[in-house]
Amino acid sequence: MKPIKRDRFLNELISKKENGLIKVVTGIRRCGKSYLLFNLFYEHLLVCGVKEENIIKIALDDEENAEYRDPKKLSAYIREKLSHNGRMNYVFIDEIQYAIRKEDLKKDEPLPLYGVLNGLLRRNDVDVYVTGSNSKLLSKDVLTEFRGRGDEVRVFPLSFGEFYGYLGGDKAELFEEYALYGGLPLVLSKKNARDKTKYLSDLFKEVYFKDIEERYSLFYPDVMAQLTDELCSSVGSLTNASKLARSLKTAGGIDVTSQTVSTYLNYLQESFLFGEAKRYDVKGKKYFSYPSKYYCTDPGLRNVRIGFRQQEETHIMENIVYNELLARGYSVDVGVVESTKTGTDGNRHLVSYEIDFVAGDGNSRYYIQSALNIEESEKEKSELRPLLLTSDFFKKIVVTKTRMKPWYDEQGILHVGLYDFLLDESFLSTK
Repeated sequence: MKPIKRDRFLNELISKKENGLIKVVTGIRRCGKSYLLFNLFYEHLLVCGVKEENIIKIALDDEENAEYRDPKKLSAYIREKLSHNGRMNYVFIDEIQYAIRKEDLKKDEPLPLYGVLNGLLRRNDVDVYVTGSNSKLLSKDVLTEFRGRGDEVRVFPLSFGEFYGYLGGDKAELFEEYALYGGLPLVLSKKNARDKTKYLSDLFKEVYFKDIEERYSLFYPDVMAQLTDELCSSVGSLTNASKLARSLKTAGGIDVTSQTVSTYLNYLQESFLFGEAKRYDVKGKKYFSYPSKYYCTDPGLRNVRIGFRQQEETHIMENIVYNELLARGYSVDVGVVESTKTGTDGNRHLVSYEIDFVAGDGNSRYYIQSALNIEESEKEKSELRPLLLTSDFFKKIVVTKTRMKPWYDEQGILHVGLYDFLLDESFLSTK
């Protein structure tokens, strides 16, 4: 395969180079973390004049390096490899979670691994980069354990822009391929539909579920499988743990508590298989406790999990837009605005309206509606009404699956085609 450009994440790594922090590259397994660090960033360093002897690389998921999963041996290996030529040393450790033992997690004390990495940080000639596939160990905890000395770079599967940039061709045809098989990089190397399907299916069974079962010692692996199926089947639908527990009982006869479902939902998010979009009261500026929406990290994984059934374009498009916003670094919520409406009884009632996505970036906010089309007047009204009810001046966008040129309506709402939105990041700007 020719090189795949991952400029967004490469530039993020470059911007954090030699910042005195441990760069923690996280993301779902097989999304390209190792390729980003060990190939793209490695080549960048060489081009910048860094000598090979100043780059120490080790992959802990390789059985040949199994002995270095012991933090003490890992420390000794790295320190032996460090060059003392007066130049900066760059240390790359792949799949760092292999150096974290379950018994160490149960102790109320810093993990031995963090002592190793913090020890390296004390040197002024070492810059440390690690990759890992579990956000529980390498996002929340890293900030606590390193006391502000960890810096996360979250990597996602290929965006449609990266997918299109690699393959080229007709945008509409490529989008249909992307919407079906997703953007995990190795899917691009598979020659036919059968091979792509097998690869994605095997990832779930042989990698993702095994990782979760081993990492969390699951008591109910069947519940995890059924819960995953339920989430894949209903991406973009409002739900919560109690509702999911009832659905599991109705559909598969599985009697499980909402507390267990809630715990397993957290596991799926911590393993980067799903993302949660919480409901946000736009005017009240507060979050609702429940329900939320859940989206699969990759559309191909979602589709293979449910046997490529339920190919609702609306939900798949919405899932892709959600993933795109996250990959661009935005926080993403479901917007809720309330307004009064006269009912059939002649009385005024409070009605809630939904904005598909509220994308946040510091002090900036963007309201985004995702729709296949809004050609019918009633459909147009239903999509525009929540945007207008916000009564503020943040940018409002309607994304439709068309090839139309971007345009603003008389109410200041930007209308843009799906392919343009996914390929041009400038639409999310205040200009």
